[in-house]
Amino acid sequence: MNIAMILGLFPGFMTMIAQYFILKAMGLTEGSSIRIGLIIVYSACTGLGFQISKGFFDTIPKAIDEAAVIDGATQWQIFTKITMPLSKPIVIYTIMTSFIAPWVDFIFAKVLCRANADQFTVAIGLWNMLQKEYIYQWYTCFAAGAVLISLPIAILFLYLQRFYVEGMSGAVKG
Repeated sequence: MNIAMILGLFPGFMTMIAQYFILKAMGLTEGSSIRIGLIIVYSACTGLGFQISKGFFDTIPKAIDEAAVIDGATQWQIFTKITMPLSKPIVIYTIMTSFIAPWVDFIFAKVLCRANADQFTVAIGLWNMLQKEYIYQWYTCFAAGAVLISLPIAILFLYLQRFYVEGMSGAVKG
């Protein structure tokens, strides 16, 4: 946990060069394999939400678990019927950040894709529309693209918001 916390002190973009060379050694920086490289990096980064999750799980009172044990619940029942329903907010938070971060990432995708226009992510494509020579032609398309990019995020948030609010109600009153 201490190592993860120390590594969390550094911004993610500081590791881009190392990640790039690792992907290059694996042959994932050229052609259609760029997508696989991006998927690997983004998937690996989503697991870092465990630090925040641990902090959240530490706030769940142990008295709830002890009361369930006294009532005859097994560890599996405590986990599925008490701990998981109480941890809905952190699970929803992790889902939302794990989706949004790669969806809107620009810097690492630009480093990896470079000039391969057929491998551009949506963020890079939208950014290219705002270049000086294209801005008058593509500005309306850029605006439409920006709205379309924000729709999945808004839909995900609206759908998951009710679970987030339900989980915040808590289990201990008083």
